Amino acid sequence: MRVYLLSVVLVVLSLVLGACGGGGGAQSAATPTLPAPPAAYAGKTNPLGPDAAEAGKQVFTTYCVSCHGEQGHGDGPAAASLDPKPKNIAELQKVAGDDFLFWRISEGVEGTAMVAWKTTLKEEEIWQVIAYLRTLK
Repeated sequence: MRVYLLSVVLVVLSLVLGACGGGGGAQSAATPTLPAPPAAYAGKTNPLGPDAAEAGKQVFTTYCVSCHGEQGHGDGPAAASLDPKPKNIAELQKVAGDDFLFWRISEGVEGTAMVAWKTTLKEEEIWQVIAYLRTLK
């Protein structure tokens, strides 16, 4: 009797958890929770207009395509060998503010292959890249 009751409880829990996981996971993937940028970056907005995207594309092609891919989907030639895989920044840019993107590009992301670009790129080049990221689909 105890084994039967335990089996029933496990089946019910499996169904409930499976139902909860399916809906929540899809929503979480669509609207990720991003960490807040540190105070030094919080509230920054791109001082350049959309016309900076063309220059940003050149910087992106030079420094970012190998990991993030031509369209920013995280599928560049180096991506297969990286763990964790590069972010799909075409999707990330839809939910991330300028301050978040500027922070991550400038400082990199610990525990990933995303390096800090602030010593390689000028601030204007980072803003140009962000202008370009805003064009990705």
